Parts: sequence; structure tokens; C-alpha cells
Amino acid sequence: MSEINVRELRNHGGEVLERVARGETLTVTRAGLPVVQLGPLPLAPMHATTLLERWRRLPKVDPSEAREDLDAVIDPTL
Repeated sequence: MSEINVRELRNHGGEVLERVARGETLTVTRAGLPVVQLGPLPLAPMHATTLLERWRRLPKVDPSEAREDLDAVIDPTL
């Protein structure tokens, strides 16, 4: 977990929020002492019907084509 001081938070608030939005948790300090912890909010849960609807719209995958694509970028002897 990273620490930033109040001055950094004030002067670079947008950048700090971007870091938190990307998943980083930050401790804000004042005079070297921890004051508050900033962290990302949990994602809202999705209903099963929404997940199923998204799953049904996924494109069909041909396993042999997928394997060929993987073999083209990854050494198959690994």
C-alpha cells in the first residue's frame, strides 16, 4: 500500500483519483501520520439474467482456430 501526503493529494487530486480508480489503495498522511485510506469502491453485482444475456452475445470460438492463433504467438514447445 502506497502513502501520499495531504499536499500531494491537494496538488495532484486528479492523478490520485486515477490511481485509486485503477485499483490502488492509498494512505493519506499528515505530518507523517496516517489520516485516511483511499480505496476503490467494490463493483456493483450483476444479476444472473444480465450475465446470461452477455454470455449469449459472445462470438462463437472455433477451438482449432484459437489453438492456431495461440501457437502463432506462443512457443508450443513450452
